[in-house]
This record gives sequence, C-alpha cells and structure tokens, in this order.
Amino acid sequence: MSSEQRKIRVAVVFGGRSSEHEISCVTAGSVLSVIDPDCYEVVPVGITPSGNWVLTSGDPEGLRIDAATKALPSVSEEGAELVLPFDGPGRLMTVSPDQGTQRLAEVDVVLPLLHGPFGEDGTIQGLFEMMGVRYAGAGVFSSAAAMDKVFMKALLVGNGIPTSPFVAITDRTWRNERKKVLDDVAELGTTVFVKPARAGSSVGITRVRDTSDADAVVAAVEAAREHDPKVLVEAQVVGREIECGVLESEDGGTPDVSFPAEVHVAEGFDFYDFEAKYLSTSSLTIPAEIPEEATARLRQMAADVFEAMGCEGLARVDFFYTADGEVLVNELNTMPGFTPASAFPQMWEATGVDYATLVERMITTALRRDPGLR
Repeated sequence: MSSEQRKIRVAVVFGGRSSEHEISCVTAGSVLSVIDPDCYEVVPVGITPSGNWVLTSGDPEGLRIDAATKALPSVSEEGAELVLPFDGPGRLMTVSPDQGTQRLAEVDVVLPLLHGPFGEDGTIQGLFEMMGVRYAGAGVFSSAAAMDKVFMKALLVGNGIPTSPFVAITDRTWRNERKKVLDDVAELGTTVFVKPARAGSSVGITRVRDTSDADAVVAAVEAAREHDPKVLVEAQVVGREIECGVLESEDGGTPDVSFPAEVHVAEGFDFYDFEAKYLSTSSLTIPAEIPEEATARLRQMAADVFEAMGCEGLARVDFFYTADGEVLVNELNTMPGFTPASAFPQMWEATGVDYATLVERMITTALRRDPGLR
C-alpha cells in the first residue's frame, strides 16, 4: 500500500434502541473479530439503549455473552459522543466537554449490525441515504416492509408466495374494536402465536393454546404490545422449521441461496423463543434432511422472496415445511443475526462460505452500490 493510499474505512454500527440491543452487540463482536485490519480501518460506533451515538473501543471480547452467567453485553454511555453532520458524505464528528467538536475522517461504508426497530426497519437506512454514505443490507422500503410482518405478508401474498393465515391488530382496533379482534383471532383456529409486528429474535411472542380463552388472548396481546403497539396473530402451522440464507449475487444475477437448515428446539421449550435461540442447546441440522425436490423448492422460494421484497446484500428466509410437503414463508430478516449461535453464518459455512468471507462479501457488495436511488 503506497503512502498516498489509505485503507477502506468501515463504520460498524451496533446496539440501538430496540429490545434486540444486546443481540446486536453480540453480532458486532463476532463481526469485529474477523474484519481484516490490513484492508480496513474500523470505526466502531455504538448506539446506547437511550439512543446516544458513541465511539467505542471495538474490543470483540467485551461484546460476547458471558459463558458462566449468560449476561448479555450492552453499549455503555461512556465514550466520545458522535454527531452526524450533513455537509458531506460519510462524515462523523465527536463531541466532548474537554475537546469540543472534532471531525473524524470520512467513512466509506457502514455495516449497520442493528436488529429490530430503529435499525432494521428502514429508519437508519434513510439516515445513511441522507448522509450519502454506502451501507450494507436492504434499502429503506425493503427494510421497513420486511420489519413489519403485516406488510411483509401482504407483499408476499401479492406476489403469489404462500404464508400462514393471520390477523393484524393495530393500536386503534385494539382500543376500539376489541370484541371483533378477539372473534377474528378465534377464527384462526384453536392455537395461535401472538407477536409484536415489528420485533425480532422471538422477543415478546406468546403461544396461546386455546383462543376461546379471551383472557389468555388479551394477556398475550398486551405482552406483545409492550414491544410494539401493532401486533400480529398467526395460526399455528404444524410443521418443521426450515431456514435459508440469501446473498446478493456478486455478478448481479439471481441471488445465491445457502443449504437449508432445520431448527431443533431444545427440550423444555414450547417454541423457538429468545432463550431457546441464544441461551439453550437448540441446534440446527445443515443441510436439512428433507427430500431433494423440497430442498430445491425451498431454495428457489427463498430467492423469490428476496426478489419480491426488493432485498439487497443479505437476508434470511424462514419457512414451515409441513408433513404433506407444503412450504409456507414464516419470516424474512434483512439483517439476520451474526452471533456464533446464529443460523445465517452456520448455513453459509456449510454451503462453503466461511464467516470471514461472509463479512468481506457484505462489505464489498455494499461498496459496489452507488448511494441514492437504485
């Protein structure tokens, strides 16, 4: 590297204001540990639970789940506070009582390793668009539509992609039309899953085993509303949980899709909730032990979902595979978890793309994309 050349500057943004703050920190720790320091200069940016942007140490060891206590990491309020000027692309500035405002060097690309609202829902993507800086992952609309499971389902159905029956509950309908809402939920069947419409990592989900029990449904909806005033209620689908990872093609063609993985929920858990995902012995079988025809169909459907939703960069598509061979889309994640326990990196490892290469591909894909409308 000549004296006139400099390393590509990558801002790794993590934490955030959502209920998935801690998992975002774990994801960032894993990513920071493999970014090649010979090629990239990393600017580690943490967003605290209160929404403050701070410059962090970027030490991966401080962003891991404690193996002994199961304690989760979080972004501290300590550190130089960051502000985001809009007088040039990719600029960041630090503010401190001692040194005042100082300009950092411009960043070339952002890895927004944020999950949930205010990170995976198009809000921060819009901020990066306004700053004129390249970033990894889906754009504003795709991020917003995929984050809101109600709109996701509407778009999938509109593109002929099957998903499970559901009822959407807005804040207005819950306050003003509760009896109708409860009647609609009962029509979905005896057992339903109640979840926040715009959350992830299985936060705030309740399984209701008897929809005729109005008190149980109300309690489940109120639990979901602690995370989001908009709630989704889905009919239970009896089937195997299968996931596929998707990457934007390096040549601009059809998206690349990983081998599918089957989720095996650890004993003692009713479903794949937060604790089962991150703090238990739940496991994956990769590739999933299903017929070749079903594997091909799942992988093609994953690519179709990626295209129908206008995704970019990467995504994870979750399915139900029933005993009679039916395939239904469950969810779409435009910034899937990158923790050591996460399905996305494990699926790509089995498909032949190791963790470091996966991170490198996220960066290079984002760098190829011009800022602005596309």
